[in-house]
Amino acid sequence: MKVRWRQHEMIFVTMVAAMMLGGYVWRMRNTAWQQYAGPFINNHVPFNLFRNVLLPDIGVALLLYCTYLFLNVVTIPRFTSPKKLEAGTAQITVSLKKIIASGLAVKILKKVLWLIVQFVLIVLLLGTAYNAAVYLSHEWQFHYPGFSIFFNKNNPNSQLDIRGGYAVIVFLLGVYLLYVLIRETVINAIERSSGRRAFRTVICNQVTVFFIQIFLVPFFLVSFNLVHGGRFVIAFFSLVIPLFLVFMSNTYWLFPLKGEGSFFARPVINRLLITTFLFTLPFPLAFPTDHISVFIIGWAIQLLVVTPVTWLIYQQKKDKILALVGAQKALVKSTADLQFLRSQINPHFLFNVLNTLYGTALQEKADRTATGIQQLGDMMRFMLHENNLDRIDMNREIDYLNNYIALQKLRTQSSPEIIIEDNISEQSCHHKIAPMLLIPFVENAFKHGISLTEKSWIKINLACNEKEIIFSVRNSMHSRQQDDPEKEKSGIGFKNVLQRLKLIYPGKHTITANGEGKEFFVQLSIQP
Repeated sequence: MKVRWRQHEMIFVTMVAAMMLGGYVWRMRNTAWQQYAGPFINNHVPFNLFRNVLLPDIGVALLLYCTYLFLNVVTIPRFTSPKKLEAGTAQITVSLKKIIASGLAVKILKKVLWLIVQFVLIVLLLGTAYNAAVYLSHEWQFHYPGFSIFFNKNNPNSQLDIRGGYAVIVFLLGVYLLYVLIRETVINAIERSSGRRAFRTVICNQVTVFFIQIFLVPFFLVSFNLVHGGRFVIAFFSLVIPLFLVFMSNTYWLFPLKGEGSFFARPVINRLLITTFLFTLPFPLAFPTDHISVFIIGWAIQLLVVTPVTWLIYQQKKDKILALVGAQKALVKSTADLQFLRSQINPHFLFNVLNTLYGTALQEKADRTATGIQQLGDMMRFMLHENNLDRIDMNREIDYLNNYIALQKLRTQSSPEIIIEDNISEQSCHHKIAPMLLIPFVENAFKHGISLTEKSWIKINLACNEKEIIFSVRNSMHSRQQDDPEKEKSGIGFKNVLQRLKLIYPGKHTITANGEGKEFFVQLSIQP
Protein backbone atom coordinates (compact mmCIF):
# COMPACT_ATOMS: atom_id res chain seq x y z
CA MET A 1 0.00 0.00 0.00
CA LYS A 2 1.42 3.35 -1.07
CA VAL A 3 0.64 6.98 -0.32
CA ARG A 4 -1.16 8.31 -3.42
CA TRP A 5 -0.96 12.01 -2.59
CA ARG A 6 1.19 12.91 -5.60
CA GLN A 7 -0.91 10.88 -8.03
CA HIS A 8 -4.17 12.30 -6.66
CA GLU A 9 -2.79 15.82 -6.91
CA MET A 10 -1.76 15.32 -10.54
CA ILE A 11 -5.20 13.93 -11.39
CA PHE A 12 -6.80 16.93 -9.66
CA VAL A 13 -4.66 19.50 -11.48
CA THR A 14 -5.31 17.81 -14.83
CA MET A 15 -9.06 17.75 -14.26
CA VAL A 16 -9.06 21.39 -13.13
CA ALA A 17 -7.11 22.37 -16.25
CA ALA A 18 -9.60 20.47 -18.43
CA MET A 19 -12.56 22.11 -16.67
CA MET A 20 -11.06 25.58 -17.01
CA LEU A 21 -10.38 25.00 -20.71
CA GLY A 22 -13.91 23.66 -21.27
CA GLY A 23 -15.42 26.54 -19.35
CA TYR A 24 -13.32 29.03 -21.30
CA VAL A 25 -14.46 27.59 -24.64
CA TRP A 26 -18.06 27.57 -23.41
CA ARG A 27 -17.87 31.26 -22.42
CA MET A 28 -16.24 32.14 -25.74
CA ARG A 29 -19.13 30.53 -27.62
CA ASN A 30 -21.65 32.54 -25.61
CA THR A 31 -19.83 35.89 -25.81
CA ALA A 32 -19.86 38.17 -28.85
CA TRP A 33 -16.41 38.97 -30.18
CA GLN A 34 -17.31 42.69 -30.15
CA GLN A 35 -17.18 42.58 -26.37
CA TYR A 36 -13.47 41.73 -26.52
CA ALA A 37 -12.79 44.08 -29.43
CA GLY A 38 -14.55 47.13 -27.91
CA PRO A 39 -11.58 48.66 -26.04
CA PHE A 40 -9.33 48.13 -29.06
CA ILE A 41 -11.79 49.69 -31.52
CA ASN A 42 -12.47 52.65 -29.23
CA ASN A 43 -8.73 53.38 -29.03
CA HIS A 44 -8.14 52.78 -32.77
CA VAL A 45 -5.90 49.76 -32.16
CA PRO A 46 -6.01 46.73 -34.51
CA PHE A 47 -7.71 43.72 -32.93
CA ASN A 48 -7.18 40.04 -33.61
CA LEU A 49 -9.17 37.46 -31.63
CA PHE A 50 -6.39 34.86 -31.67
CA ARG A 51 -3.54 37.28 -30.93
CA ASN A 52 -5.25 39.44 -28.30
CA VAL A 53 -7.52 36.93 -26.56
CA LEU A 54 -6.92 33.24 -27.25
CA LEU A 55 -3.12 33.24 -27.29
CA PRO A 56 -2.66 35.18 -23.99
CA ASP A 57 -5.31 33.22 -22.09
CA ILE A 58 -4.83 29.67 -23.34
CA GLY A 59 -1.06 30.04 -23.90
CA VAL A 60 -0.30 31.09 -20.33
CA ALA A 61 -2.62 28.43 -18.87
CA LEU A 62 -1.03 25.71 -21.00
CA LEU A 63 2.47 26.88 -20.05
CA LEU A 64 1.56 26.81 -16.35
CA TYR A 65 0.25 23.26 -16.67
CA CYS A 66 3.36 22.08 -18.54
CA THR A 67 5.54 23.71 -15.87
CA TYR A 68 3.61 21.85 -13.19
CA LEU A 69 4.14 18.54 -14.99
CA PHE A 70 7.85 19.26 -15.44
CA LEU A 71 8.30 20.06 -11.75
CA ASN A 72 6.45 16.97 -10.54
CA VAL A 73 7.72 14.48 -13.10
CA VAL A 74 11.33 15.60 -13.50
CA THR A 75 12.60 18.17 -11.01
CA ILE A 76 11.04 17.27 -7.67
CA PRO A 77 11.46 13.45 -7.87
CA ARG A 78 15.14 13.77 -8.79
CA PHE A 79 15.81 16.18 -5.96
CA THR A 80 13.83 14.46 -3.20
CA SER A 81 14.52 10.81 -4.08
CA PRO A 82 17.23 9.41 -1.74
CA LYS A 83 18.32 6.88 -4.33
CA LYS A 84 19.59 9.67 -6.55
CA LEU A 85 21.52 11.33 -3.79
CA GLU A 86 23.02 8.16 -2.36
CA ALA A 87 23.88 6.37 -5.58
CA GLY A 88 27.50 5.66 -6.39
CA THR A 89 29.80 7.25 -3.86
CA ALA A 90 27.20 9.58 -2.36
CA GLN A 91 27.70 8.43 1.20
CA ILE A 92 30.15 8.67 4.06
CA THR A 93 31.64 5.25 4.70
CA VAL A 94 33.18 4.67 8.10
CA SER A 95 35.70 2.00 7.21
CA LEU A 96 37.77 -0.07 9.59
CA LYS A 97 40.81 0.84 7.55
CA LYS A 98 40.19 4.55 7.20
CA ILE A 99 37.39 7.07 7.07
CA ILE A 100 36.55 7.69 3.45
CA ALA A 101 34.78 11.01 2.94
CA SER A 102 32.91 10.57 -0.33
CA GLY A 103 31.29 13.12 -2.61
CA LEU A 104 28.00 13.49 -0.73
CA ALA A 105 28.44 17.21 -0.08
CA VAL A 106 29.47 17.86 -3.67
CA LYS A 107 26.51 15.91 -5.05
CA ILE A 108 24.05 17.72 -2.78
CA LEU A 109 25.57 21.07 -3.76
CA LYS A 110 25.17 20.18 -7.45
CA LYS A 111 21.57 19.18 -6.87
CA VAL A 112 20.83 22.47 -5.07
CA LEU A 113 22.57 24.57 -7.74
CA TRP A 114 20.70 22.75 -10.51
CA LEU A 115 17.42 23.34 -8.65
CA ILE A 116 18.23 27.06 -8.39
CA VAL A 117 19.07 27.19 -12.10
CA GLN A 118 15.76 25.54 -12.96
CA PHE A 119 13.93 27.92 -10.62
CA VAL A 120 15.48 30.94 -12.35
CA LEU A 121 14.74 29.57 -15.83
CA ILE A 122 11.12 28.85 -14.90
CA VAL A 123 10.71 32.35 -13.46
CA LEU A 124 12.16 33.88 -16.62
CA LEU A 125 9.97 31.73 -18.87
CA LEU A 126 6.70 32.19 -16.97
CA GLY A 127 7.40 35.84 -16.12
CA THR A 128 8.08 36.67 -19.76
CA ALA A 129 4.98 34.77 -20.89
CA TYR A 130 2.87 36.52 -18.24
CA ASN A 131 4.11 39.98 -19.24
CA ALA A 132 3.60 39.20 -22.93
CA ALA A 133 0.05 38.00 -22.19
CA VAL A 134 -0.72 41.20 -20.25
CA TYR A 135 0.61 43.29 -23.12
CA LEU A 136 -1.34 41.44 -25.83
CA SER A 137 -4.62 41.37 -23.93
CA HIS A 138 -4.32 45.10 -23.01
CA GLU A 139 -2.49 46.29 -26.08
CA TRP A 140 -4.95 49.15 -26.48
CA GLN A 141 -3.58 50.68 -23.27
CA PHE A 142 0.05 50.63 -24.45
CA HIS A 143 -0.44 51.71 -28.07
CA TYR A 144 1.12 55.18 -27.88
CA PRO A 145 4.41 56.76 -29.06
CA GLY A 146 7.32 56.25 -26.71
CA PHE A 147 5.97 53.09 -25.02
CA SER A 148 8.65 51.16 -23.14
CA ILE A 149 8.54 47.91 -21.25
CA PHE A 150 10.52 49.56 -18.45
CA PHE A 151 8.60 51.55 -15.87
CA ASN A 152 9.04 55.34 -15.97
CA LYS A 153 7.52 57.31 -13.12
CA ASN A 154 7.47 60.46 -15.28
CA ASN A 155 5.26 58.80 -17.92
CA PRO A 156 1.54 59.55 -17.24
CA ASN A 157 0.33 56.85 -19.66
CA SER A 158 -0.43 53.23 -18.79
CA GLN A 159 2.75 51.23 -18.42
CA LEU A 160 3.68 47.58 -18.36
CA ASP A 161 5.15 46.65 -14.98
CA ILE A 162 7.37 43.74 -16.02
CA ARG A 163 9.01 43.55 -12.60
CA GLY A 164 5.60 43.10 -11.05
CA GLY A 165 4.93 40.25 -13.48
CA TYR A 166 8.12 38.45 -12.50
CA ALA A 167 7.37 39.13 -8.82
CA VAL A 168 3.97 37.44 -9.18
CA ILE A 169 5.60 34.33 -10.68
CA VAL A 170 8.28 34.24 -7.95
CA PHE A 171 5.61 34.49 -5.26
CA LEU A 172 3.43 31.75 -6.78
CA LEU A 173 6.39 29.44 -7.36
CA GLY A 174 7.64 30.04 -3.80
CA VAL A 175 4.23 29.21 -2.34
CA TYR A 176 4.04 26.02 -4.40
CA LEU A 177 7.55 24.93 -3.38
CA LEU A 178 6.59 25.49 0.26
CA TYR A 179 3.54 23.29 -0.29
CA VAL A 180 5.76 20.64 -1.94
CA LEU A 181 8.08 20.74 1.08
CA ILE A 182 5.13 20.09 3.40
CA ARG A 183 3.77 17.37 1.10
CA GLU A 184 7.07 15.51 0.83
CA THR A 185 7.68 15.81 4.58
CA VAL A 186 4.31 14.26 5.36
CA ILE A 187 4.71 11.48 2.78
CA ASN A 188 8.21 10.69 4.04
CA ALA A 189 6.98 10.57 7.64
CA ILE A 190 4.16 8.17 6.70
CA GLU A 191 6.37 5.87 4.61
CA ARG A 192 9.06 5.71 7.29
CA SER A 193 6.63 4.99 10.13
CA SER A 194 6.88 1.33 10.99
CA GLY A 195 3.88 0.27 13.03
CA ARG A 196 1.35 2.85 11.80
CA ARG A 197 2.29 2.98 8.13
CA ALA A 198 -0.68 1.08 6.67
CA PHE A 199 -3.17 2.86 8.94
CA ARG A 200 -1.80 6.33 8.14
CA THR A 201 -1.59 5.52 4.44
CA VAL A 202 -5.31 4.66 4.32
CA ILE A 203 -6.21 7.91 6.10
CA CYS A 204 -3.93 10.02 3.89
CA ASN A 205 -5.33 8.51 0.69
CA GLN A 206 -8.92 9.03 1.82
CA VAL A 207 -8.20 12.66 2.73
CA THR A 208 -6.61 13.43 -0.64
CA VAL A 209 -9.46 11.76 -2.55
CA PHE A 210 -11.97 13.74 -0.51
CA PHE A 211 -10.27 17.06 -1.22
CA ILE A 212 -10.14 16.25 -4.93
CA GLN A 213 -13.90 15.69 -4.92
CA ILE A 214 -14.93 18.75 -2.93
CA PHE A 215 -12.64 21.11 -4.85
CA LEU A 216 -13.72 19.82 -8.26
CA VAL A 217 -17.38 20.62 -7.58
CA PRO A 218 -16.96 24.42 -7.12
CA PHE A 219 -14.35 24.53 -9.89
CA PHE A 220 -16.82 22.96 -12.30
CA LEU A 221 -19.67 25.26 -11.29
CA VAL A 222 -17.55 28.41 -11.44
CA SER A 223 -15.86 27.43 -14.72
CA PHE A 224 -19.20 27.18 -16.51
CA ASN A 225 -20.74 30.20 -14.75
CA LEU A 226 -23.35 28.03 -13.05
CA VAL A 227 -22.86 29.99 -9.80
CA HIS A 228 -21.91 33.61 -9.29
CA GLY A 229 -20.08 35.26 -6.42
CA GLY A 230 -18.12 33.76 -3.56
CA ARG A 231 -21.03 33.12 -1.20
CA PHE A 232 -21.71 29.64 -2.64
CA VAL A 233 -18.06 28.60 -2.39
CA ILE A 234 -17.82 29.76 1.25
CA ALA A 235 -21.05 28.00 2.18
CA PHE A 236 -20.02 24.83 0.36
CA PHE A 237 -16.68 24.46 2.14
CA SER A 238 -18.12 25.56 5.51
CA LEU A 239 -20.59 22.68 5.39
CA VAL A 240 -18.80 19.85 3.58
CA ILE A 241 -15.39 19.96 5.30
CA PRO A 242 -16.81 19.78 8.89
CA LEU A 243 -18.99 16.82 7.87
CA PHE A 244 -15.96 15.00 6.48
CA LEU A 245 -13.89 15.75 9.60
CA VAL A 246 -16.57 14.20 11.83
CA PHE A 247 -16.69 11.15 9.54
CA MET A 248 -12.91 10.64 9.69
CA SER A 249 -12.71 11.30 13.43
CA ASN A 250 -15.48 8.84 14.24
CA THR A 251 -14.48 6.13 11.77
CA TYR A 252 -10.72 6.01 12.38
CA TRP A 253 -10.40 7.25 15.97
CA LEU A 254 -13.47 7.30 18.20
CA PHE A 255 -15.24 4.08 17.16
CA PRO A 256 -12.07 1.89 17.07
CA LEU A 257 -11.05 3.41 20.43
CA LYS A 258 -14.44 2.43 21.87
CA GLY A 259 -13.81 -1.21 21.00
CA GLU A 260 -16.39 -3.56 22.50
CA GLY A 261 -17.39 -1.08 25.22
CA SER A 262 -20.67 0.76 25.45
CA PHE A 263 -21.30 3.58 23.00
CA PHE A 264 -22.84 5.64 25.82
CA ALA A 265 -19.86 5.39 28.14
CA ARG A 266 -18.85 8.77 29.53
CA PRO A 267 -15.39 8.91 27.85
CA VAL A 268 -16.92 8.13 24.45
CA ILE A 269 -19.72 10.68 24.82
CA ASN A 270 -17.28 13.36 26.03
CA ARG A 271 -14.97 12.84 23.07
CA LEU A 272 -17.91 12.84 20.66
CA LEU A 273 -19.30 16.10 22.08
CA ILE A 274 -15.91 17.82 21.94
CA THR A 275 -15.04 16.77 18.38
CA THR A 276 -18.46 17.53 16.92
CA PHE A 277 -18.49 20.90 18.73
CA LEU A 278 -15.10 21.89 17.29
CA PHE A 279 -15.88 20.64 13.78
CA THR A 280 -19.22 22.50 13.72
CA LEU A 281 -17.63 25.90 14.35
CA PRO A 282 -17.31 26.72 10.59
CA PHE A 283 -21.05 26.09 10.00
CA PRO A 284 -22.18 29.72 10.70
CA LEU A 285 -19.94 30.94 7.86
CA ALA A 286 -22.39 29.35 5.42
CA PHE A 287 -25.19 31.71 6.47
CA PRO A 288 -24.81 35.47 6.95
CA THR A 289 -27.31 35.85 9.81
CA ASP A 290 -28.36 34.18 13.07
CA HIS A 291 -25.04 32.43 13.68
CA ILE A 292 -26.05 30.95 17.06
CA SER A 293 -29.11 29.17 15.69
CA VAL A 294 -27.14 27.87 12.70
CA PHE A 295 -24.43 26.52 15.01
CA ILE A 296 -26.91 24.76 17.30
CA ILE A 297 -28.75 23.18 14.36
CA GLY A 298 -25.45 22.17 12.76
CA TRP A 299 -24.21 20.62 16.01
CA ALA A 300 -27.46 18.68 16.33
CA ILE A 301 -27.07 17.41 12.75
CA GLN A 302 -23.52 16.28 13.48
CA LEU A 303 -24.66 14.37 16.57
CA LEU A 304 -28.01 12.97 15.46
CA VAL A 305 -27.50 12.44 11.72
CA VAL A 306 -23.82 12.35 10.78
CA THR A 307 -22.69 10.24 13.74
CA PRO A 308 -25.25 7.44 13.19
CA VAL A 309 -24.46 7.40 9.46
CA THR A 310 -20.72 7.14 10.18
CA TRP A 311 -21.49 4.35 12.66
CA LEU A 312 -23.23 2.37 9.91
CA ILE A 313 -20.31 2.97 7.55
CA TYR A 314 -17.88 1.97 10.27
CA GLN A 315 -19.74 -1.30 10.82
CA GLN A 316 -19.23 -2.13 7.14
CA LYS A 317 -15.52 -1.31 7.30
CA LYS A 318 -14.98 -2.50 10.86
CA ASP A 319 -13.07 -5.67 10.08
CA LYS A 320 -10.63 -3.91 7.76
CA ILE A 321 -10.04 -0.99 10.16
CA LEU A 322 -9.53 -3.24 13.18
CA ALA A 323 -7.23 -5.44 11.12
CA LEU A 324 -5.11 -2.39 10.34
CA VAL A 325 -5.08 -1.37 14.00
CA GLY A 326 -4.24 -4.94 15.07
CA ALA A 327 -1.46 -5.20 12.50
CA GLN A 328 -0.16 -1.87 13.70
CA LYS A 329 -0.02 -3.05 17.33
CA ALA A 330 1.57 -6.37 16.38
CA LEU A 331 4.18 -4.64 14.26
CA VAL A 332 4.98 -2.19 17.05
CA LYS A 333 5.43 -5.12 19.45
CA SER A 334 7.63 -7.08 17.05
CA THR A 335 9.71 -3.97 16.39
CA ALA A 336 10.15 -3.46 20.12
CA ASP A 337 11.17 -7.11 20.52
CA LEU A 338 13.67 -6.77 17.69
CA GLN A 339 15.14 -3.64 19.23
CA PHE A 340 15.42 -5.48 22.55
CA LEU A 341 17.31 -8.36 20.92
CA ARG A 342 19.63 -5.93 19.17
CA SER A 343 20.35 -4.20 22.45
CA GLN A 344 21.62 -7.44 23.97
CA ILE A 345 24.86 -7.08 22.03
CA ASN A 346 26.54 -3.72 21.99
CA PRO A 347 27.44 -3.09 18.34
CA HIS A 348 30.13 -0.58 19.31
CA PHE A 349 31.91 -3.29 21.31
CA LEU A 350 31.86 -5.65 18.33
CA PHE A 351 33.13 -2.96 15.97
CA ASN A 352 35.95 -2.12 18.38
CA VAL A 353 36.92 -5.80 18.58
CA LEU A 354 36.89 -6.10 14.78
CA ASN A 355 38.92 -2.92 14.52
CA THR A 356 41.48 -4.40 16.91
CA LEU A 357 41.63 -7.65 14.92
CA TYR A 358 41.93 -5.65 11.71
CA GLY A 359 44.91 -3.71 13.10
CA THR A 360 46.54 -6.91 14.31
CA ALA A 361 46.13 -8.50 10.89
CA LEU A 362 47.80 -5.51 9.24
CA GLN A 363 50.72 -5.64 11.71
CA GLU A 364 51.19 -9.31 10.88
CA LYS A 365 50.92 -8.50 7.16
CA ALA A 366 47.86 -10.74 6.79
CA ASP A 367 46.21 -8.64 4.09
CA ARG A 368 43.58 -11.18 3.15
CA THR A 369 42.52 -11.58 6.76
CA ALA A 370 42.34 -7.80 7.18
CA THR A 371 40.18 -7.47 4.08
CA GLY A 372 37.83 -10.19 5.30
CA ILE A 373 37.48 -8.50 8.70
CA GLN A 374 36.68 -5.19 7.04
CA GLN A 375 34.04 -6.79 4.83
CA LEU A 376 32.51 -8.56 7.80
CA GLY A 377 32.30 -5.22 9.64
CA ASP A 378 30.51 -3.64 6.67
CA MET A 379 28.01 -6.51 6.61
CA MET A 380 27.33 -6.16 10.34
CA ARG A 381 26.80 -2.43 9.95
CA PHE A 382 24.28 -3.13 7.20
CA MET A 383 22.44 -5.66 9.37
CA LEU A 384 22.19 -3.24 12.30
CA HIS A 385 21.35 0.01 10.55
CA GLU A 386 19.56 -0.80 7.28
CA ASN A 387 18.01 -4.23 7.65
CA ASN A 388 15.07 -2.78 9.62
CA LEU A 389 14.00 -0.41 6.81
CA ASP A 390 11.07 -1.21 4.54
CA ARG A 391 13.05 -0.27 1.41
CA ILE A 392 16.70 0.43 0.73
CA ASP A 393 18.61 1.58 -2.31
CA MET A 394 19.58 -1.24 -4.64
CA ASN A 395 23.24 -0.29 -4.47
CA ARG A 396 23.24 -1.03 -0.70
CA GLU A 397 21.85 -4.53 -1.34
CA ILE A 398 24.51 -5.01 -4.01
CA ASP A 399 27.26 -3.93 -1.58
CA TYR A 400 26.08 -6.54 0.91
CA LEU A 401 26.05 -9.24 -1.79
CA ASN A 402 29.56 -8.30 -2.89
CA ASN A 403 30.90 -8.45 0.67
CA TYR A 404 29.28 -11.85 1.25
CA ILE A 405 30.64 -13.27 -2.00
CA ALA A 406 34.10 -11.86 -1.29
CA LEU A 407 34.17 -13.59 2.11
CA GLN A 408 33.11 -16.88 0.52
CA LYS A 409 35.84 -16.53 -2.09
CA LEU A 410 38.41 -16.20 0.72
CA ARG A 411 37.23 -19.59 1.97
CA THR A 412 37.26 -21.34 -1.39
CA GLN A 413 40.02 -19.67 -3.41
CA SER A 414 42.53 -22.37 -2.47
CA SER A 415 40.42 -24.99 -4.29
CA PRO A 416 40.95 -24.86 -8.07
CA GLU A 417 37.89 -27.08 -8.67
CA ILE A 418 35.57 -24.38 -7.32
CA ILE A 419 34.52 -21.68 -9.83
CA ILE A 420 32.65 -18.63 -8.60
CA GLU A 421 31.48 -16.07 -11.15
CA ASP A 422 29.45 -12.99 -10.34
CA ASN A 423 28.21 -10.24 -12.62
CA ILE A 424 26.78 -7.72 -10.16
CA SER A 425 29.65 -5.37 -9.31
CA GLU A 426 29.19 -3.02 -12.26
CA GLN A 427 25.41 -2.88 -12.20
CA SER A 428 23.86 0.59 -12.23
CA CYS A 429 20.48 0.03 -10.62
CA HIS A 430 18.47 2.91 -9.21
CA HIS A 431 15.47 1.02 -7.82
CA LYS A 432 14.61 0.45 -4.18
CA ILE A 433 14.19 -3.05 -2.80
CA ALA A 434 13.23 -4.77 0.44
CA PRO A 435 16.48 -5.47 2.34
CA MET A 436 17.99 -8.96 2.47
CA LEU A 437 15.70 -10.20 -0.30
CA LEU A 438 18.42 -11.49 -2.67
CA ILE A 439 21.03 -12.78 -0.25
CA PRO A 440 19.14 -16.03 0.66
CA PHE A 441 19.54 -17.23 -2.94
CA VAL A 442 23.29 -16.65 -2.75
CA GLU A 443 23.53 -18.27 0.68
CA ASN A 444 21.61 -21.26 -0.65
CA ALA A 445 24.01 -21.54 -3.59
CA PHE A 446 27.11 -21.59 -1.35
CA LYS A 447 25.46 -23.96 1.13
CA HIS A 448 24.41 -26.56 -1.44
CA GLY A 449 26.65 -25.81 -4.42
CA ILE A 450 30.14 -26.04 -2.91
CA SER A 451 32.02 -29.28 -2.35
CA LEU A 452 35.68 -29.49 -1.40
CA THR A 453 36.00 -32.90 -3.08
CA GLU A 454 33.99 -32.44 -6.30
CA LYS A 455 33.94 -29.91 -9.09
CA SER A 456 31.67 -27.04 -8.09
CA TRP A 457 30.46 -23.82 -9.65
CA ILE A 458 28.31 -20.82 -8.78
CA LYS A 459 27.22 -18.16 -11.29
CA ILE A 460 25.41 -15.05 -10.07
CA ASN A 461 23.92 -12.41 -12.38
CA LEU A 462 22.01 -9.22 -11.70
CA ALA A 463 20.43 -7.04 -14.41
CA CYS A 464 18.34 -3.90 -14.03
CA ASN A 465 16.26 -1.78 -16.34
CA GLU A 466 13.72 0.97 -15.82
CA LYS A 467 10.91 -1.44 -14.98
CA GLU A 468 12.36 -4.48 -13.26
CA ILE A 469 15.20 -6.18 -11.42
CA ILE A 470 16.29 -9.58 -12.78
CA PHE A 471 18.43 -11.73 -10.48
CA SER A 472 19.58 -15.26 -11.26
CA VAL A 473 21.77 -17.81 -9.50
CA ARG A 474 23.08 -21.04 -10.98
CA ASN A 475 25.01 -23.56 -8.85
CA SER A 476 26.15 -27.15 -8.89
CA MET A 477 24.33 -29.70 -6.75
CA HIS A 478 25.92 -32.30 -4.48
CA SER A 479 24.27 -35.05 -2.48
CA ARG A 480 24.45 -34.59 1.29
CA GLN A 481 25.40 -37.19 3.85
CA GLN A 482 22.64 -38.65 6.00
CA ASP A 483 24.26 -37.29 9.16
CA ASP A 484 24.63 -33.75 7.78
CA PRO A 485 22.94 -31.41 10.35
CA GLU A 486 22.07 -28.92 7.58
CA LYS A 487 20.11 -31.47 5.55
CA GLU A 488 16.82 -30.96 7.41
CA LYS A 489 17.17 -27.18 7.09
CA SER A 490 17.34 -27.22 3.31
CA GLY A 491 14.74 -25.00 1.68
CA ILE A 492 13.76 -23.00 4.79
CA GLY A 493 15.39 -19.79 3.55
CA PHE A 494 13.88 -20.29 0.10
CA LYS A 495 10.38 -20.65 1.59
CA ASN A 496 10.85 -17.50 3.68
CA VAL A 497 11.80 -15.56 0.56
CA LEU A 498 8.67 -16.78 -1.23
CA GLN A 499 6.51 -15.64 1.68
CA ARG A 500 8.19 -12.20 1.73
CA LEU A 501 7.71 -11.82 -2.01
CA LYS A 502 3.99 -12.57 -1.70
CA LEU A 503 3.62 -9.98 1.06
CA ILE A 504 5.85 -7.22 -0.33
CA TYR A 505 5.48 -7.62 -4.10
CA PRO A 506 2.05 -9.20 -4.69
CA GLY A 507 1.51 -9.57 -8.42
CA LYS A 508 4.78 -7.78 -9.13
CA HIS A 509 7.26 -10.65 -9.14
CA THR A 510 7.95 -13.89 -10.98
CA ILE A 511 10.26 -16.63 -9.79
CA THR A 512 11.50 -19.69 -11.68
CA ALA A 513 13.43 -22.57 -10.12
CA ASN A 514 14.79 -25.76 -11.66
CA GLY A 515 16.74 -28.36 -9.73
CA GLU A 516 17.05 -31.18 -12.23
CA GLY A 517 20.30 -33.07 -12.70
CA LYS A 518 23.55 -31.73 -11.29
CA GLU A 519 22.63 -28.04 -11.38
CA PHE A 520 20.16 -25.82 -9.58
CA PHE A 521 18.90 -22.64 -11.26
CA VAL A 522 16.68 -19.88 -9.86
CA GLN A 523 15.67 -16.60 -11.45
CA LEU A 524 13.74 -13.79 -9.77
CA SER A 525 12.14 -10.85 -11.54
CA ILE A 526 10.75 -7.93 -9.49
CA GLN A 527 8.84 -4.85 -10.61
CA PRO A 528 9.64 -2.49 -7.71
